[in-house]
Amino acid sequence: MQSRAQSQVTETSAGAESRRPDDAGAAWEQGKAPAFIITIDTERDNAWARSGITTTENAKHLPRFQELCEKYALKPTFLTTYEMARDPDFARTMRAAEARGAAEVGMHLHAWDCPPLERPLTANDERFHPYLMEFPVAQMRAKVRTMTALLEDTFSHKMTSHRAGRWGFDATYASVLAEEGYLVDCSVTPYVSWRSHGGDPAREGGPDFRFFPQEPYVMDPADISRPGKGSLLQVPMSIVPRLPLSQRLLPAAMLSNRKLHGLAQRLLPNDWLRPSPGNLPAMQRVLRACIGERRSYAMFMTHSSELMPGGSPYFPTKEHIERLYRSLETLFSEVSRHFRGLTLTEFARERVPAASRH
Repeated sequence: MQSRAQSQVTETSAGAESRRPDDAGAAWEQGKAPAFIITIDTERDNAWARSGITTTENAKHLPRFQELCEKYALKPTFLTTYEMARDPDFARTMRAAEARGAAEVGMHLHAWDCPPLERPLTANDERFHPYLMEFPVAQMRAKVRTMTALLEDTFSHKMTSHRAGRWGFDATYASVLAEEGYLVDCSVTPYVSWRSHGGDPAREGGPDFRFFPQEPYVMDPADISRPGKGSLLQVPMSIVPRLPLSQRLLPAAMLSNRKLHGLAQRLLPNDWLRPSPGNLPAMQRVLRACIGERRSYAMFMTHSSELMPGGSPYFPTKEHIERLYRSLETLFSEVSRHFRGLTLTEFARERVPAASRH
């Protein structure tokens, strides 16, 4: 007999399945290889330190990663913050890569350091890193327009792809992107709640994406957790629970508590297509799950600063970076046997033919 909590989870899981897009696996049925989408959150050095110091030395390390991607016919999408868009090394590298059709620049917005900055949300935005979705709508629009204009002026094309800073995304944010003509977002992390990851201390934390679809879908403007008649395609991050049980079993209140959430992550871990020291087997598990489940794509992500020694807490030395590249070489070699490389916007235009008119 199910407990009341188990019953609620079963009902909620069934609801999530009912919202699953009905064209999952369509690429396989059409005889196409699934897409491999590389997304790079392209941002300042070691943003985790929250030091208030902005440097962008990691831009000098991106050509090596771009070269590796091109070796395996993969096309990274560099989702770019305000400070990186203004870095001349990054601009030069990306203009050349886009000109040869080997990469895409999209938008990644950190609300705490993207102008206009005249009205901070908290006592110290650099310390708290508030989510854009926590700001008043007028400020949200102003920041999105500032970022969009800068990127379009710098790279001379319409911005069409996006990921929210710190995965902080909601229906209001989606509507602002749609107003600006964006075609595709990749902020949803299925199986994952960010409730224990605070922004504005007066608010409830980040979004809870545990029951969102894991395949692409055009979002319903009234409820972005389900397909609908909107204009913005959602391409969720590729995440696979390591165990038959997952964090979907847990009450939302538990995942709002940082200590309890940390325990849940250890007991019910998820595997991501995101490199960290020693996790090549976990990334390979995600790849094989995407193949086994006939998903239409697999999405990889990292941060630009993680490609530089000392640019993040995870890869502090040159040797860590060399190990990372050995893992990426192995992973991308396996990818090349099963997937085809697409940018986010290329994938969106395949999935939603009307998007090709933009």
